[in-house]
Amino acid sequence: MGDKRFIADIMLGKLAKWLRVLGVDVVYNPHLPAHHLLRYAEQEDRILLTRDHRIVQRRGAVHRLLIESDYYHEQVRQVVEAFGLARGLQAFTRCLRCNSSLCNVAKQAVMGKVPAYVYAIHTEFKRCVVCDQIYWGGTHRDNMRRQLRVILGELPSTSRAVP
Repeated sequence: MGDKRFIADIMLGKLAKWLRVLGVDVVYNPHLPAHHLLRYAEQEDRILLTRDHRIVQRRGAVHRLLIESDYYHEQVRQVVEAFGLARGLQAFTRCLRCNSSLCNVAKQAVMGKVPAYVYAIHTEFKRCVVCDQIYWGGTHRDNMRRQLRVILGELPSTSRAVP
């Protein structure tokens, strides 16, 4: 995926979430006004993803992409295609809450932090290094995988991206 990093505007929360599912570094803060988004994008060397035509037309060095669709499936596809991300995607490696990296964590470390049933049937867990959110594979992740296969199905080299 290279070093492509993004920031999404207030209208693109679902896109930000799904890009994070794919392992893409995308900042999303619905409380940042447009002029702060541009400044943050420039300072952090991020590409601005926006639905706002006015932001795209503003002068400046910040790279921007106008997201054309109202539908997150199409939005994800647009970003992946526009920046050639398909080959480097690493699904389920970022925190959906805060965008930080996830690390593998021993099962014993999550005892009492996940529901007893989850602890009993799962052996692999991941934890966010910043906000401590714990993740595990289950039906929710299986459903997300199915959705990702639909979204990315016809893109080249995505078969390895969605394990």
